[in-house]
Amino acid sequence: MRRILLAVLLLAPATLAAQDPDSAFVRATYDKREYRVPMRDGVRLHTVVYIPKDASPTNRYPILLQRTCYSAGPYGEGTFPRIVGPNRFMMREKYIVVYQDVRGRYLSEGDWTNVRPFVPDSVKARDPRAVDEASDAYDTIEWLLANVPHHNGRVGQWGISYPGFFTSMGALSRHPALKASSPQAPVTDFFFEDFHHNGALTQGYFYTYPIFGIPTGGPTPEHWWVPAMVQEGLPDDYTFQLALGPLSTTTDRYYRDNLFWQEIVRHPDYDAHWQARAVPPHLRGITHAVMTVGGWFDAEDLYGPLTVYKTIERHNPGAWNTLVMGPFAHGQWASPDAVHTLHGDLWFGDSLEVRFQRDVEARFFRHFLKESGDGRAGLPEAYLFDTGRKAWREFDAWPSPAGRRETWYFQPGGGLAPAKPAARRSYSEYVSDPAKPVPARCLVPTIQGLTMNHVMSDDQRCLSSRPDVLVFQTAPLAEDVTLGGELTARLVVSTTGGDADFVVKLIDVYPPDEPDHPHRPSPNVHMGGYQQMVRFEIMRGRYRESFSRPRPFVAGRPTPVTFRLQDVLHTFRRGHRIMVQVQSSMFPAFDRNPQRWVPSIYEASAADFVRATQRVWHDAARASGLELTILP
Repeated sequence: MRRILLAVLLLAPATLAAQDPDSAFVRATYDKREYRVPMRDGVRLHTVVYIPKDASPTNRYPILLQRTCYSAGPYGEGTFPRIVGPNRFMMREKYIVVYQDVRGRYLSEGDWTNVRPFVPDSVKARDPRAVDEASDAYDTIEWLLANVPHHNGRVGQWGISYPGFFTSMGALSRHPALKASSPQAPVTDFFFEDFHHNGALTQGYFYTYPIFGIPTGGPTPEHWWVPAMVQEGLPDDYTFQLALGPLSTTTDRYYRDNLFWQEIVRHPDYDAHWQARAVPPHLRGITHAVMTVGGWFDAEDLYGPLTVYKTIERHNPGAWNTLVMGPFAHGQWASPDAVHTLHGDLWFGDSLEVRFQRDVEARFFRHFLKESGDGRAGLPEAYLFDTGRKAWREFDAWPSPAGRRETWYFQPGGGLAPAKPAARRSYSEYVSDPAKPVPARCLVPTIQGLTMNHVMSDDQRCLSSRPDVLVFQTAPLAEDVTLGGELTARLVVSTTGGDADFVVKLIDVYPPDEPDHPHRPSPNVHMGGYQQMVRFEIMRGRYRESFSRPRPFVAGRPTPVTFRLQDVLHTFRRGHRIMVQVQSSMFPAFDRNPQRWVPSIYEASAADFVRATQRVWHDAARASGLELTILP
């Protein structure tokens, strides 16, 4: 449990007892003040403000705000974080930095609501006490402008993960002083990221529910949820989670009184509950600058940054809008001390995190909060890292209009090619057994701290030889092939069951003579023959026609199942192969489908979990494949 707790604490401003240069700089440079800021309905939110000591009527600074559910601490006079603001470069440039506990969390008053729904402006106009995270951001900015001295009248905001959600909502406050927002790995829709993927439960987040589902009982500086944390199951989470059996056991044994778990159980489909909490439908009327940031290997919130950027771009033509995607895990770009930029076994270069902080993030906020803010920030529309070529690329638009859409089809015999198969009747099949689900990783644990970090780029070699995993691949490539943009799995499948999941994985197969890089975390892992996960997604088959209205399969009937994978920018180098794997489980990252039709999998019994034979068709009339975009 200790490492789980540490993972959460890293999301809040970290303290450092020892007087390292950063900590000493903060104490020498900033004054600290704490306030209880009133909202329009009378609830007071605990707010911590760090003001540069040299701020004065003739030396004014912008305000930089983060609203968080992960603690605005450290609390109390004389306690300081190691770094204030998004990074140490901005800390040294100096801003008025503000952290605020949102409603119902830590020292703030009010009731906590997970991803609190947005309240339309028309409702707020009729009811002046109607509140959401956008109104709380507006009221906070208004109060700061009136009560914190020596600001320059400009406000920016940032946040990673859940604080990224509060940043997106803050953008909808439309406060005239808000000039720059940076939602980073923002929580955007819990049915498609974090706790679900296309309706499948992210069982790998088993340990997080006390953090989000236990009420505080009133303002507190303590981590009140710690006593409720589950302490079983690691390091062999596969065996532990499998032994739990149906999800109803999780309810009965651990989370019968957990409010968030109960929400998930009561709403298995994409109903009004989840739709009300989705961010994209409300991203309208944004006129200030937005820089959305994400990581290609973010196991939690890859959907969020791509969706937020594209939605703002589509519906807010007047906004200065840019996207940054690096070779990072969840929030990794914010690490202040990274030297070698690694994800799992893979090395992408040195100090890429630091370069982002200094050359991109600091430049963005400096331009819009301290300089002219005319949009000439020297940043591209999209600044994305090619995870195969291991280099940054700049784009005028994303997805790039220079891309060529193709479908690469599964071939009889396991081939993968851009030509449709010619066979009249052809399929590959496997038996999916919920008692022996395909592991999410070749190694345990699947869960590191609170997330499934390594799953995103893991070696797939141990899985490609399983009888319940189909493999389709090209011959060694004669030249580089760059995939950049959206991916769509287009399957035609049949099953002997009433329900089924389908996982599609895009994999870069390294040649057998690939040299090892010098920064491997384990000397026992070699790059020769490595099968690098590039992208994957799971689709719960009952939602193939509608996420709101599930339907069973008709046993034995070939049925189209189409779903999106998240974007990629990856060059498959000459001599490598492009591989696609298809399977029906990825455990314990995602819960097991019983494969017998039940109205709700959360209420399935052990007897509902049955073996099923899955067929993936690849003939002229029923061609399956992966639709992709090839960049020049």
